[in-house]
Amino acid sequence: MGSGNADGAWRLNKPSRSRKTKIADGDRPSVSPYIAGIACRCPRCGRGRLFNGFLTLAPACENCGLDYSFADAGDGPAVFVILIAGFLVVGAAVVVESVWRPPYWVHALLWIPTILAVTLGLLRPLKGLMVALQFHHNAEEGRPDRGKR
Repeated sequence: MGSGNADGAWRLNKPSRSRKTKIADGDRPSVSPYIAGIACRCPRCGRGRLFNGFLTLAPACENCGLDYSFADAGDGPAVFVILIAGFLVVGAAVVVESVWRPPYWVHALLWIPTILAVTLGLLRPLKGLMVALQFHHNAEEGRPDRGKR
């Protein structure tokens, strides 16, 4: 893998393993963090895979060499999935109950697979989106500002 040029700019033909490498304005890839994240692709080039497993991040992009060690989505994707899935499934369950009043076993038969499909279907794209947005906004862990007042 290559590194940036003398002025520290990242070049497409010389991928860097370091996220800290600056990207010159003309060389910055025009990859939407939303499209790259939801598609589970590299936030820098939009081509490389973001995940090795279902939710396990790859160590680096196989296309441009971006090191994914900066990414820490934490519980963010799970919180959004819980809120979105809860809104959809509880709303649908209330509508079904108020219109048809089915027995409880029908609710279990309907909503258990639905909640599994919605949560598992949204978790990976939302984690990819969180990682892509972290890269796009250069998000880093917060550090206390000591003595600078």
